Amino acid sequence: MNSDPRTTVLYPRHRDAGANMGDFGGYRMPLWYPAGMRREHRAVIMGAGLFDTSHMAVVTVVGLGAHALLQRTFSKDLDRAGAGGGPLADGRCAYGAFLNPRGHVIDDAIVCRRGPEDFFVVVNAGMGPTVAGHLVAVADAAGPLVSDFSDQVAKLDLQGPASARILGRLLEAPERAFQGLGYFAFKGHFDPRHPDAEVVLLDDGTPLLLSRTGYTGEFGFELFVAPDRAPGLWDRLLTAGAEYGLIPCGLAARDSLRAGAVLPLSHQDIGDWLFIHHPWFFALPLAADGRTFTKDFIGAAALLEGAAGAPHTLAFVGRDPRKVGTGPDTRVLDERGRSIGVVLTCATDTAIGWVEGRIVSLASPGRPEGFDPKGLSCGFVRVRKPLPAGTPLVLEDGRRRIEVVVTADIRPDRTARRPMTQMWG
Repeated sequence: MNSDPRTTVLYPRHRDAGANMGDFGGYRMPLWYPAGMRREHRAVIMGAGLFDTSHMAVVTVVGLGAHALLQRTFSKDLDRAGAGGGPLADGRCAYGAFLNPRGHVIDDAIVCRRGPEDFFVVVNAGMGPTVAGHLVAVADAAGPLVSDFSDQVAKLDLQGPASARILGRLLEAPERAFQGLGYFAFKGHFDPRHPDAEVVLLDDGTPLLLSRTGYTGEFGFELFVAPDRAPGLWDRLLTAGAEYGLIPCGLAARDSLRAGAVLPLSHQDIGDWLFIHHPWFFALPLAADGRTFTKDFIGAAALLEGAAGAPHTLAFVGRDPRKVGTGPDTRVLDERGRSIGVVLTCATDTAIGWVEGRIVSLASPGRPEGFDPKGLSCGFVRVRKPLPAGTPLVLEDGRRRIEVVVTADIRPDRTARRPMTQMWG
């Protein structure tokens, strides 16, 4: 059996650009380019960066019973995930997770609604067959059609405050494409045979599924296209974005950006343990009392029953850029030197620094003149007890010890939720 990692359709572009490649999720992917992770990270904060995320998978759930199946399997309550607490609307997305009966994470995902019984689900690298198989196993015999589109859709992430100005140069009708495209909304389709394919077109006639989502905490888009159109789109975006500082970015910058934005990595920050007591409470259907759920779903009973004794996942930020390793061999020490947990993620957000007791970003409007931070380590720990923001901790991996503090947020002045009217034009 061939166990060699797969490659995306953009692999030749990465190779020719001199990217340092590594294996991730069963794919050979760019870790960083000659510009280096620090410059790639900062490009997304100040201008724009372009990521190949075609290793991720799309699963569609279509037909009678699609909504009921996702309500049964997805942690987010789709009947309360919309504006004002109403149902998720057509053209909108919701973040959550698929759990097993023990309340442990199979994978986190974004569920996108096209219609009452028409959804597509974006899952992580190599997880298309697993998630699709889970849905099929739960569905009734006469349930909706579940299809795994792994490696049949290419995805490019254009992220950063200049993203709309760059993409607008390549769209046939940018005003129509961007109108009403709020955070976690989408338009169009990547399949020219789909009725929505005419909604968003590139100026060369390529149909595009355009989504106001991403994994950096900054304004931007996820672009879904047919695989044969991806290389041309990659080249054209880099050309159109050159004056805005657009550069290709690898997984290292993607990791540091998501850590600074307090976003989890599936199977590292969430995984084979109870999906509870973490910064992503909005992925659960919590009722007004904060202790029960607004719906039943696979894993719900285990979460409620085990909540009292479950560990807590907390965000932290360091005093400087120094990092430690992650995993079961690490230790989290409290003020008395007692080991209380392990380090899940430790990355360096190179766009932030401490200024007079607060964290300031390169994008912060009140940053000091000449502000050029070295960056701060940040990430997540899993500990045995809840700790308030400001609690000092020591992280160690056997070679290094660093001092950090528990925090509710990390990189300030992120742009992901800014209105399109502010970012385009």
